[in-house]
Amino acid sequence: MKVLVTGGAGFIGSSIVDMLIDKNYEVCIIDNMSHGKKENVNNKATFYNMDIRNSKIINIFLKEKPDYVIHEAAQISINNSIKKPLEDAEINILGTINILEACKSVGVKKIIYPASAAIFGEPKYLPIDEKHPLDMISPYGVSKHTVEHYLSVYKELYGIEYVCLRYSNVYGPRQDSSGEGGVVAIFCDKIMKNETPIIYGDGEQIRDFVYVNDVARVNVLALELNKSGIYNVCTNTKTSINKLFKCMKNNFAVDIKPVCVEERTGDIRDSYMSYNKIYDEFGWKPEFNLEEGIRNIKEYMDNNV
Repeated sequence: MKVLVTGGAGFIGSSIVDMLIDKNYEVCIIDNMSHGKKENVNNKATFYNMDIRNSKIINIFLKEKPDYVIHEAAQISINNSIKKPLEDAEINILGTINILEACKSVGVKKIIYPASAAIFGEPKYLPIDEKHPLDMISPYGVSKHTVEHYLSVYKELYGIEYVCLRYSNVYGPRQDSSGEGGVVAIFCDKIMKNETPIIYGDGEQIRDFVYVNDVARVNVLALELNKSGIYNVCTNTKTSINKLFKCMKNNFAVDIKPVCVEERTGDIRDSYMSYNKIYDEFGWKPEFNLEEGIRNIKEYMDNNV
């Protein structure tokens, strides 16, 4: 079976590619390297440097004829989506339609798409499940949710099955500290440079951190199981930013104190999600807790920095 992974040189995409190759899938990658890194590209995968908006992308599909697509390429910054909403829509909506049209042309069986917790806005209740009302407060949230509708339409019109995975806060090795929402990577960067980390607000705001290997594993499961639909990918665990930093400080064995500054306008106070649906239908639940994940990041950085 052949899988095409867009964004396969990026943080999450490259982890998915590695796992697919370990499971003996044939893999090809499309990435324009705007966030991807050459060192992330698995040498057993076929690599194409191309933007997902490029009309010539159909030629890659016609050549490779993938059975499945995992569509990780995206504009991922909430702040950038506010500053440049047209660019956000071009990449996340029009770029995805370009991929879907290519899928239709070569008879792709299923596409796996990562959505985002950003579509929920300020939670009405916790933990957030798949039935939670949607209340997007950024163009990014709008663009990610819009694609969910396109996936449903392409399934009805052309029979392309889909699984939409709504990620909570993904963290792990290879994460870029400049990435939106990458607070773990930002803290790592500050710790390694012996600089003072910044916490916005009092640090007691709650987030749900899911390790990248667990995310990669659920993407592979989504290919292999005869399921379609929308699922949360998360840990159902409440972790404050203060607790996160304390965990990192202990594992990196540093004596650095963060500085708390005024909270950012528009930041959600508390958010964590339920994985009950995907556990019931996929048998998936997170295998890594925060302590294990941070230890793995420390080990990776020790070996690669």
